[in-house]
Amino acid sequence: MEASQDFELVGIENVAATEKINKPTLTFWQSVWHRLKKNKLAVISMYFLIAISAFALVSTAVVSQNSANQFNTNAGSKYKNLPPKSGLPIPFWDGNGTVLGSTDKVDVYEKNGVDKNFILGTDNLGRSLGKRVTVGLRISLFVALAATAIDLLFGVSYGLVSGWFGGWIDTVLQRFIEIISAIPTLVVVTLLAMLFGSGIGSIILAIALTNWVGMARQVRNQTLTLKERDFVLAAKTLGESGPKIAFKHLVPNMAGTIIVQVMMTIPSAIMFEAVLSAINLGVKAPTASLGTLISDAQQMLQYYPYQILIPSAILVLVSLAFILLGDGLRDAFDPKMLDE
Repeated sequence: MEASQDFELVGIENVAATEKINKPTLTFWQSVWHRLKKNKLAVISMYFLIAISAFALVSTAVVSQNSANQFNTNAGSKYKNLPPKSGLPIPFWDGNGTVLGSTDKVDVYEKNGVDKNFILGTDNLGRSLGKRVTVGLRISLFVALAATAIDLLFGVSYGLVSGWFGGWIDTVLQRFIEIISAIPTLVVVTLLAMLFGSGIGSIILAIALTNWVGMARQVRNQTLTLKERDFVLAAKTLGESGPKIAFKHLVPNMAGTIIVQVMMTIPSAIMFEAVLSAINLGVKAPTASLGTLISDAQQMLQYYPYQILIPSAILVLVSLAFILLGDGLRDAFDPKMLDE
């Protein structure tokens, strides 16, 4: 006796639905942005850096280097060492502070007869800290970005040549990198300061001469891996030249590594410029940078801590933002994190 059985379809009843692709089709950069958005700290850091960079760029038309350096010699005692004052009753931002020889807090602006507010206070010569911090931020960012651009151009080219040709060329180039790495950066800076004098140009050149090594090694390692891939062999078969293959095929495929390396190089360059300026090997007075502002305020730290805390806080926040964004980009470019 043949028994009949009724089969019940479990799950998707619509056959067309089984062929539907639920995951959206994303390009490489859309996929990177999708993963980066999941890292809230990296996104906040990115917007913070965009705002800081826009502020530094726009401020060139409002705050000049000369205006940040100027002070009234006839009224130096009246305007010097004024605490931050916003015009609102906000603690530590209301113009109240101590004066030398007294521990009592008073309204320093009223005591000195100052009728205008300095949002970030003034320094020991009566110069506006707001203007000097603005110029200092601008100079520090310019030094870091200029040095990183040289690092990017030279480091990527050097790594491509070393990895692409290989053999004795790679051996010679890598030995040269080892020699450069063995020379302390402070020695290079000191020699350049003796040859060209201390200044922005010397700092940019010193950072560029020493920081490109890491980029070159990263690009070389990526080149050694990618040049054996099928798409490179296909390009060779089609008769494309080595430089064209390198910049048309290799560089786009290692863009993630390059961008992450740049994001890590910029904060180190900013900190390095600040350290050099603080030990009088970098930007010289009266030119303001974050390093010189910190160095000038050390002597008055006990009485006027805001003079060193403000530029230090900006230096830390900018460097931390670059580091957090670099970490976020490193994870976003990681192909193992394809979890969209």
